[in-house]
Amino acid sequence: MNRVLIVAAAEKSAAMLSDLLCSGGTSRPERIVICISASEARRRILESDFDLVLINAPLPDELGHDLALDIARSTTSGVLLLVKNDLADSVSARVEEDGVFVVPKPLSRPLFYQALRLVNAARMRVFGLQKENRKLQQKIEDIRLIDRAKCVLIATLGMTEPQAHAYIEKQAMNRRVTKREISESILKTYT
Repeated sequence: MNRVLIVAAAEKSAAMLSDLLCSGGTSRPERIVICISASEARRRILESDFDLVLINAPLPDELGHDLALDIARSTTSGVLLLVKNDLADSVSARVEEDGVFVVPKPLSRPLFYQALRLVNAARMRVFGLQKENRKLQQKIEDIRLIDRAKCVLIATLGMTEPQAHAYIEKQAMNRRVTKREISESILKTYT
């Protein structure tokens, strides 16, 4: 993971989490940002993107689960919330639906590293879905543009829809460009 934000009330616990991340090969010290309050963490989230946000609850200005929910809902960061063992189940029930991973304290190294791997796997899946979504949105946009170009050809040159479609395809093949580029050219020319 590239950039990590650690939110912890005590510098000692933040340093311990930083050491765990560095010793496990998850991050490097220069890529770790430490905040001591939820308000400071919110400011940092607005300033830059983080791959992972570790929240060691409770924080001095709030419990931490609201911060975790805000980050999970507004960013693509993986969120790992560390809470006391006796609160883990109740907190998990409130936040896991939004993609926040809850790890009970005291931490065990194997459980911590397993949680990190799960967070990373979930982030990669989200990125894959976002990429697919962008591709589909681009296709929809291309179809709309091509349809507008067809309508212009029908209205200005009196073509039928199949003729306009064939014209755009033939021009794209002849010029070795996309149908989108031909459609943009048609729209520039006739509108």
